[in-house]
Parts: sequence; structure tokens; C-alpha cells
Amino acid sequence: MYPVYVIQQGARLSIANKRLQVEQNGETLLAAPLGQVSEVVIFGNVGLTTPAIGALLLEGKDVVFLSEDGRFKGRLVGELTPHVPLRRAQYRRMDDPDFGLRLAQGIVAAKLAHQRTLLQRHNRELGDTEITSAIARLGEAVGTVERRTTVAALTGHEGAATAAYFGGLRRLFGEEWKFERRARRPPPDPVNVLLSLGYTLLSNTARGAVQAAGLDPYAGFLHEYVYNRPSLALDLLEEFRPVVDGVVLWACRGGQVTAEDFTPGPPDRPVVLSDQGLRRFLKAYEQRMEQPYTHPIRQLQMPLRQCMLEQARQIAGRVLSGQGGYQGMGFR
Repeated sequence: MYPVYVIQQGARLSIANKRLQVEQNGETLLAAPLGQVSEVVIFGNVGLTTPAIGALLLEGKDVVFLSEDGRFKGRLVGELTPHVPLRRAQYRRMDDPDFGLRLAQGIVAAKLAHQRTLLQRHNRELGDTEITSAIARLGEAVGTVERRTTVAALTGHEGAATAAYFGGLRRLFGEEWKFERRARRPPPDPVNVLLSLGYTLLSNTARGAVQAAGLDPYAGFLHEYVYNRPSLALDLLEEFRPVVDGVVLWACRGGQVTAEDFTPGPPDRPVVLSDQGLRRFLKAYEQRMEQPYTHPIRQLQMPLRQCMLEQARQIAGRVLSGQGGYQGMGFR
């Protein structure tokens, strides 16, 4: 199965003969068997017929609504999975600071190790001293994660290490990308536009994985509870953020997206990605999401999207057993 992205403004989604159709100005842009669609991601002003809504809900296909520039607006989902015992255990674990800390430590260690690996991979031939320094800082940070005895201290530790990571990552982009640091709301340069978009897409996959595992996406451990924030989905996302960083680096350096795909915009959206550039980036993103990885627990090769679901299931298993910790993917 695969997601369907709809970016054509003014398009309409409908259902005909169990096929999801995307139409615009009387022309059919896409006709996909509903059974082969994993989810629908809509950018901006796109219509959705009532029969299409009903069919997608009946088949359990989520619909994600994003603004035209990729900011999350909402999600259409079916009924909750009936995993009451698991969710009751999840809420109890939220009151267990030792369990939450050990789970959070595992997630942060996995994320920092993946960031370090990404920089090492791209600096082998380059030998950039600033990147080398960031690699050393991340190695030290991974080794001292367990010394943080509160989630707040762990969050600060992760934030400082990630700042060093982005200091190294920026050295891998040419001057034409104008990438100096990680910034958002709004993203000030093309690389930050792509990073924000990629994180949004991946966070929706994480949320779907958490829900599919039977967990409450709002009840997290690394990210504290805040009303209407899917904290557990964000917990799951952290380990996989460097995947997006790698996609952005690959797309920018490999020519899938060029600096000419971006134009100046209004103050609330100072850098605008063209439709053509968006299509090419989504293609690159999906190629990486379909890349097979060996899951460390299942010991099976599976697409990255499935690996994320297995990591959510790992969390569910630990919630039920009360065994803290978290085994990362060990990306290489």
C-alpha cells in the first residue's frame, strides 16, 4: 500500500467503482484502487466528496489535511481501536517516573546515535573539522544519556547535542541553500522548508503507527502532556527525524530539488516551494520510506514505515510489561 498525495489546488477526491479518483477541471489526474491506498495527504484547497469520506472511514484510511505549504491542520480518522487494557496501563506508566525516564533515555540515545551516524557517513571523505567536532559531541552525548536523572534534564541534554548536530549538518549544504541553523515558524530558507515538511509527513506516520499499536497518541513520556499535542507520537518520531534530514540532504545534493524551486514569499511564508519541487521531494521521501531496513527486534527486513509501526509495538509491549527502556533501530 502507498499514500496518495494531492497538491493540485482546486482538485476534488471522489470514489467510483472502489477506486479513489482525483479530478480537476473535468480531468482525472489519478485513479487508484482504494485497497492499495494507505492514507491520503491533502495540501491546501482540495475537495472531498461525502461518499469518498464514507468509503475512506469504512476502510480505515486516514486523511491528513495540510496547508498549501505543508503545515498540519487536522486529521480524519475512524473509530479508536478497542485496546482498553493497554491504554489503562499506558496511563499508569505515565505516573511512574522511573519507567518514563528509562523509555525517554532510550529514545534520545537512539536519535543522537542516528544523527552521529549520518554525519560520519557524509564526512568520511570530506574531513570537515566542524563536522568532526559535532560527531565527537554527539558521541559524548550518547554516552552520558543515562546520567540524566529527570526527563527535563534529558530534554536539555538532547537539545544541546542536537544544536551541535545541526552545526555540523549545515556544512554539508552548499552556500546556495543559505542554511545556517534549524529554524521554523516560519522556515527562513529552502532547507528548513524541506525539513519542516518532512517532519510533518513523518509525524503523521508516527501518529498512525501509535494508534495502530493501540496506544493513546496524546499520552507520551519524553514529551510532557500538553492539551491537543500528540506527545507519544512525537516521542516515536524523535528516533526517525534524522531519516528526514538524510532525505533532504540527498534531495538537495542529488538534484531532485534545486535552489531554483524556491521563490520569495510573504512574511508568514518567506520561502515558497514550487509544485514541481514539491512533487519531486515527495517522490524522494517516499523512496526512502519504502527502503528496507532490518528491524532489530523482529530481525526481518521491512520498509521504514513498517519499522515505525514495530517500534510503536515495542513501546506497547513495554507499557504492558512495565519493563522500561527502548531499543533503537541502530541505523547505519
